[in-house]
Amino acid sequence: MRLDFLNRLHKELSITGTALHETVVSIAERVNRKVQILRLHWQASSVLERIDAVSHDLGHQIVDQIARHPSEHRPTDLSDVDNTIDRATTRIQTLKQALVELDVQIRQLKLETIHEDLLRLQQDLSQRSAGIERIMILRNSHAVGQRIGDVPRASSIHIATVMRGPFLLAPAEDLTFRTGDIVVLMGGQTELDHLSIWFTRGRTSTSPATQSA
Repeated sequence: MRLDFLNRLHKELSITGTALHETVVSIAERVNRKVQILRLHWQASSVLERIDAVSHDLGHQIVDQIARHPSEHRPTDLSDVDNTIDRATTRIQTLKQALVELDVQIRQLKLETIHEDLLRLQQDLSQRSAGIERIMILRNSHAVGQRIGDVPRASSIHIATVMRGPFLLAPAEDLTFRTGDIVVLMGGQTELDHLSIWFTRGRTSTSPATQSA
């Protein structure tokens, strides 16, 4: 019996140790990702400063080249100015390309961070029998033309935001739903399931027979 207890204790300690290790690794990865983002932002800022410096130097070089030549000789000396502009343009294009690559890396790291945050949020909600729903309002949806204040939601349901095109709209009570809107709901899973039906069901149409009656 003592042996069973020791085996069980060893197993529980192993599980706890594994969970602790995973937590430490997760935190380390998150911190490392944020450090990478800060470093990339610093590099991007440095590239922007170099672009400004090249543009500034270009202006000074052009002024100096024009000032060194009399006005009657300037037409024949424009090639020097053109060469200076070409070199500066090439340099700026190279720096801009580096800036684009840095932006891509920053966006990727931020997406990874957001994805991790969403997973943790989903886990936290699941542990509390809650969830988050993303619902797109279709053309024939019952919700089209309805206001947020008309949504028959329970007290545990919260409308986090309404996405319309490239915009995030605040969920004001008088906001009217349109076709193509994406509604983000958060709350108890059972209540979410019921409310999803309200958003996704089609409009009720009156048949000709009913109209004639």
